Parts: sequence; C-alpha cells; structure tokens
Amino acid sequence: MAEFGNPDVIEEEVDILMIGGGMANCGAAYEIMQWAKGTDLRIKLVDKAAMDRSGAVAQGLSAINTYIGPEQDPADYARMVSNDLMGITRDDLAYDLGRHVDESVHLFEEWGLPIWKTDENGERHDGSQGLTPLKDGGKPVRSGKWQIMINGESYKWIVAEAAKKALGTERIAERVFIVKLVNDKNDPSRIAGAVGFSTRDHKLFVYKAKAILLAAGGCVNIFRPRSVGEGTGRAWYPVWNAGSTYTMAAEAGAELTLMENRFVPARFKDGYGPVGAWFLLFKSQATNATGEVYMVKNKALLDDYPPYGQAAVPASCLRNHLMLKEMQEGRGPIWMDTVTALGKLRETLSPREVKHLEAEAWEDFLDMCVGQCGIWVGENIEPEKKNSELMPTEPYLLGSHSGCCGIWTSGPTDVGAPTEETMAGVPSHLPSGWNWGYRGMTTVKGLFTAGDGVGASGHKFSSGSHAEGRMAAKAMVKYCLDNKDYTPELDTSVEDLVNAIYQPVRTFLEHKDYTTAIDVNPHYITPKMLQFRLQKIMDEYVAGVATYYKTNEHMLKVAEEKLEMLKEDAEKMRAKDLHELLRAWENYHRILTAEAHMKHIQFREESRYPGFYYRMDKNFIDEENWHCFVNSIYDKTTKKWTVFKRAHVDLVDKSKLFKPAAH
Repeated sequence: MAEFGNPDVIEEEVDILMIGGGMANCGAAYEIMQWAKGTDLRIKLVDKAAMDRSGAVAQGLSAINTYIGPEQDPADYARMVSNDLMGITRDDLAYDLGRHVDESVHLFEEWGLPIWKTDENGERHDGSQGLTPLKDGGKPVRSGKWQIMINGESYKWIVAEAAKKALGTERIAERVFIVKLVNDKNDPSRIAGAVGFSTRDHKLFVYKAKAILLAAGGCVNIFRPRSVGEGTGRAWYPVWNAGSTYTMAAEAGAELTLMENRFVPARFKDGYGPVGAWFLLFKSQATNATGEVYMVKNKALLDDYPPYGQAAVPASCLRNHLMLKEMQEGRGPIWMDTVTALGKLRETLSPREVKHLEAEAWEDFLDMCVGQCGIWVGENIEPEKKNSELMPTEPYLLGSHSGCCGIWTSGPTDVGAPTEETMAGVPSHLPSGWNWGYRGMTTVKGLFTAGDGVGASGHKFSSGSHAEGRMAAKAMVKYCLDNKDYTPELDTSVEDLVNAIYQPVRTFLEHKDYTTAIDVNPHYITPKMLQFRLQKIMDEYVAGVATYYKTNEHMLKVAEEKLEMLKEDAEKMRAKDLHELLRAWENYHRILTAEAHMKHIQFREESRYPGFYYRMDKNFIDEENWHCFVNSIYDKTTKKWTVFKRAHVDLVDKSKLFKPAAH
C-alpha cells in the first residue's frame, strides 16, 4: 500500500485520451467507437469526478438551450451567436455546430430524455405524454427562439449512460484528476501525454497518448463570489470548473482566444437560481424598485452601442448594462415580477397548463439549482404571490454558455473560412487561417478540445457541447490513423512529473511540525487561503463585483504585480491530504486562467462587453481598431504571455439579425 507522499505510479500507453466527463466528452465517448471500429486504437476517458454527475449539467436542467429545428437554419444561429457576443465570434465554428446539434438532441430523446411538446390543439404537455418525437416532426415547447423545455433532472445520467455503454466501462477511469499535459520530447509542438492523480487512493497516473481531447469545463471561483460567509462556495456555474482546460492547454503551448470575455449572468439573488424560463417561458419582466421596466426605461442607452444595441434581442451584456444603471443610481433592488407574469398566464392558459407551469416554477430550480428553493422557502416566497430579487453575479469564464473565451481551434473546411492571416503580429510558429488541421484541434498537434474549451463560439450549451465532442471524436480517430507511425515520447521524466505533482504534499510533510497550529506556518499556505487571495485580487482590480465590474490600466497593472507574487507563493501551497492536493492543483489552474483573463483585458483597449466589464479609461467600443480577436500564447519556461490580434471575418451576412421566417 502506497503511503501519502510516496504514491504508486501507474504508467499507461493509449492512442486517444479524453480528459473530462461532462457533455463534450460524453458526446465524444458515444461517437468515437463507431469510427474506431475495426482499428486497434486504444482509447481511455479520465474524469476528475464520476460521469453520471460530472460537468455543468450535473444537477440537471429544465431546458435545452440550443435546438435549431426546421424553422431556422445554421446561418440564423451563427448570426445570433455573433450578435450576443458583440460581433466577434468564429462564424465557421458556430455554423458547423448549428448543422450538427439537432442530431444530438434527437439522440437524447431516443435515450429517454422527456421533451415537452405541443399537441394538435397547441396545448403544452411535459415529456411524459409520449407525443411524436422531434425527429419525426414533433413540436417542442419553445421557451425562446432556440430553447426547448425538458424534464431534465436526470439529463446527465441519461447522456452519461449512453456514453458509458458505447465506450465500455473498462475504458473509463473515474476520480482521477489530470493536472498537466506533456509535450513530445522530439517535437515540442506536439502533445505526447498527460499526468494526474487519484482523488481516492495514493496513486499517480502517467498517460502517453497520440491524441488528447481536453474538455474539463470553464472556470469558476477566480473572482470573489457574492455569497460569502455562510454562502461561501455557492456559485452559478459548477464550482469544480477550475480553469483546468485553459491552463493545461496554455502550458502545452496552445493558442488561446478572447480570454477577456466573461459571463456575468443576472440570477435570483443569493441562490443563483436560473432566470431563463422566467423571462422566456413565463414572459416575466424585471423592474427596478419602483416597478419601472428598466429595459424599456433605459432603452436609449442601447444606441451607444451600434449595431449590437439595435438587434431585436440586445446582447446579454447590454441587458446587464441597463440593469446596472438602475443599481448604481440607487433604484434597487431589482425585482423579477413573477406575480404579474403568472397572473397573465392564467388569462390565456387552461387550468391544467397553469397548474403545470406553477409546478415548473419550482421544478426549474429543483432541476438545476436546489439551493434557490431553499432561499424561497426560507424567505416565505411563493412566486405567484411575492416577487424575487435579481442580482448580477460575479464573473465566470466559459466557452459553451453565454461566453466565448477559450482555445483557438481548427474549424470546417467547407464554409469559406479564411486560410491566411491578414493581421500583423501573429507569432510565426502559429498556423495561419481558421482550418489548419483536424476539426477541433488546437494549435498543438494532437491536442483537441470541445465544449467550454472551444473559444470564439459561445451559445453551444449542453446539446452543442455534446455535438462538438462527437465532431472531435471523429477527427481524433482520423488523426491517429494518419499518424500511425508516431510514438509519443514525454519531454519530462516520470520522476520529475511525480515530484512536481506531489510537491504540495512534500511541502506539508517537510514543514508540518514547525508550528503547533497546522494551518499557520511560515513555510506554506493552505489552498483555501491562497484562493481567497486570488479572489480578492481579481474582484478589486480586474472588474469584479466590488467595483461594479469596472477597471482601468492602473488597476490592471496592480493586478499584474499581485498575480506575479501569487504565482510565486502558489509554489508553497501545502496538501495535508488528497482533497487538499486536488484543491492545490485547482488553484494553480485558476491562477493562470485568471492571469490570461487579466492580460487580455489589459491588451484590448476598449470595453467590448459593457455590462460584463468596463475599462473606464477606454469606456467605448472601438470598431475601427478592435473589431478583432485578441489571442495569446504562454511560454511555460519563461512564464511569460504573448498577446496579439487576429483578424475577424464575417462568413454570415450580419446586416440582418435573422432572415425573415419562411412562408
């Protein structure tokens, strides 16, 4: 039996390694065996948690947010994505996703996910009624232009079951946290493996792989959350998303894109409960303290941001911008007018439908944010009788929801994407154009990503992440077959990898007896205290809630200095057990992701996402100079960032937000 600090080391060689157990890798796991059939490819999926409850969909969902359907087409979808993200997205990635995503949704229904439908009379029914499946022409209940309602408390279980059945449990390792990627000894621009540790046993795993799919979620808890004290740890996006995708890719040399982008969702206060169903399905409106609808009252503010403010549905950040004006000028609290919304629905719906929707008001939280139900109960709130407060949250970094930070990836070859780069300043070793390699591959050969990992392509949500994983799986099989003769060789010895990963443990064992208080020691810092420091820096200097999402070049300079010192101190983190080792490595990942975010905001001399953050010294959108991608690479040897521009190109006509509906 291995002792703490001296783990068993298990080495394994595979062809394809999938890191993460969320929707993206569930899609990849389902798809990959179909393409690997008849080959001798060795395939492995490694998840920090357990696939049944891993990723952003872990607690469940009440809607699938991306379903194109027959009424719209992928170009409509690409336009919506672009407009909501202030004009700078990769149309090739969005369009490609739009033409594949519905097939994943049809699979979910086939596997047993209950999807709401309307009957021949237009009445709404939940997923238990057995109406015509979507793929055969069934009519979903749309809560918005792209969203369809589901009974989704078991959504992830259903999708994970199909993935595990397709891949085979012998190819899946759960409770293993991958913390470092390793480049190839003979070709630093190629991936060769990954290393991690068991969160249950004293075991360390070293994998060699020809291709890796890195899809380990976005990043939460780099900013101080609004919920502190008794609410510490409560966040809107899943707290186990620690920036691992972005940091591990950056350290391997992959090009990042739009890391300045962040999402600041407006959510029910304190519980972070979802608002989408209330706005879209229940047609509820948000008001200031005196009952004024701020989206109407402050509509003129949208004219400051053409053309994005003039769209039929203003961008998410601009909706925040209008709310923040009310809060900053003292007209809070902000209310979700649930009472009026439910009252109006009673006027048009049958008693059965009303009862169903009132139940859904609670189930919306029970499906995906149980804590909000606790808040409602604790504060005596019945939504048909009492309104609830809204509040913008702390910022999150993600690439699959309403954000688009992430990794620069190779797109499809058939939609007219540029094959050359027209912007000066791009490092010469990086590929030119948007489709230099296999679909979903990063700028590091053999390293693929999907879901939150793919940058410049937001609004994929659960169904899109699944579809993106499937596309990457197919491409990885082709990559491995095309590179049959390649034998990965790690650029770092196994001994050095073991020492690096277990350093927090060794730090603890060496110094724990120096003091009588185990958490107070001049030689080490606990992961919890280090995380508090990171959150304070980001909150106060990099446009967190403390400053109403405002920053400037001088504040960013202070953040830069403090993050540099924090990186030094992070080398002295301790781990007294495996749980703390997990926390220590999550913090390493968070710090580098936070630094990337700060560097990008610092480089982009404008406020591209008002309502999500403001550079008060550059508080405008500069279409002439900054209608472009801001990308970066990280040198793990020098620990320095290189930030640069890439040219933006429209592949879909943006002069119309959506094409007129076909008749």
